[in-house]
Amino acid sequence: MVIDMGDFKLADAEKKFVELVWESEPLLSGELVALCEKELNWKKSTTYTVLRRLCQKGILQNEDSVVTSLINKMEYMARCSEETLEETFDGSLPQFVAAFMSRKKLNKKQIEEIQSLIDNYEG
Repeated sequence: MVIDMGDFKLADAEKKFVELVWESEPLLSGELVALCEKELNWKKSTTYTVLRRLCQKGILQNEDSVVTSLINKMEYMARCSEETLEETFDGSLPQFVAAFMSRKKLNKKQIEEIQSLIDNYEG
């Protein structure tokens, strides 16, 4: 399934909701209603409205009353990061890294982890 990047813009409440699903999936829709009531203080109708919206966006699915994600948290974060990179830095990862490093020093461990990611990508 190809999902438009615009589909990944989530309101704060939607982000909290999908976090609950990622932490608990798979779960029955009734369990999700109870979880949202406890954690978010939502009514059943609110839970089903947000669930329907996230299903339409291609982030979650509700099949036979079992709610699961169609993309995991890492994939979601990667797509959002790509969108930010495109919008803010014209798609330039080096510009992003330069801007980030101009405000924050990396420690030796972080530098080694980033170098390892680059080395593994090249290989």
